[in-house]
Amino acid sequence: MHEQGGPDVLKVVDLPSPEPGPGEVRIRNEAIGLNFLETYQRSGLYAIPLPTGLGSEAAGVVDALGEGVTRLKIGDRVGYASTQIGAYAEQHVIPEWNASLLPASIDARTAAAAMLKGMTAQFLLHRTWPVQRGDTILVYAAAGGVGSILVQWAAHLGADVIAAVGSAAKGDTALKLGAKHVILYREQDVPAEVKRITGGEGVRVAYDSVGAATFENTLASIGRLGMFVSYGNASGPPPAITPLRLRQQGSIFLTRPDLYDYIATPAERDATAQSLFDVIGSGAVKIAIGETFPLDRVADAHRRMSSGETTGSSLLIP
Repeated sequence: MHEQGGPDVLKVVDLPSPEPGPGEVRIRNEAIGLNFLETYQRSGLYAIPLPTGLGSEAAGVVDALGEGVTRLKIGDRVGYASTQIGAYAEQHVIPEWNASLLPASIDARTAAAAMLKGMTAQFLLHRTWPVQRGDTILVYAAAGGVGSILVQWAAHLGADVIAAVGSAAKGDTALKLGAKHVILYREQDVPAEVKRITGGEGVRVAYDSVGAATFENTLASIGRLGMFVSYGNASGPPPAITPLRLRQQGSIFLTRPDLYDYIATPAERDATAQSLFDVIGSGAVKIAIGETFPLDRVADAHRRMSSGETTGSSLLIP
């Protein structure tokens, strides 16, 4: 990318193999995860230095080491959700501690589909609001990349999940993933449906990745002392509100978390990744891979992501 804008600003170019510096490793990518966040970076909603590649999530094999690397060796299979963008590539250099060794049971495509989205689900469910058995929670985009993991993991924890989805087909998917209830948020009155389902109490926590279009309905769906977790902007950034609104709604909490604040240290990253690998390995969470695209069709992949028609996790394959 030399400028921000529509999918056509993404250009395929040949560059020399990057060399790792001190504390860095080079990964030969076998699969690359696509995330809606990258459409914000491409469009200009999020400012990023230019020119640049995109992508933060992938899996592959370590093929070069920088000075001082001690945790990894050449040939190690790793997955990563890196602070260093540029994963839309055959090779990518990242800090050593951004990479997690993959268990033998997890292949590269599963890891690439799961690292960023799965670690996001982990901190949302275990740290932003520690979900407890019996909690009734609201999950938007429940058939999408993060949402499909959230629903399965929350159900595994014993929560009653209300899935807010954009179509009946996605509602069917959410029910198969473990949701107890479905709301078609473009057609139904979300707060009224939530109050009906919860006997007027509202949900303990709502995870809203849609943003502007759903903000007010989500706010009105949260019960006393509950939490509104706004973690995406698929329909545009949410509006500003005054703290008084939170009091009026029942002394609720509002947060806008970011994954990298929750995995800012090697110990936090390792614990988060291990928790994810454990729940996948147990079979409680299955990673659904929706569509795959050759690396040189990245612009088409972005068009599909922006269409709202994808389910599960989409991948680029170098």
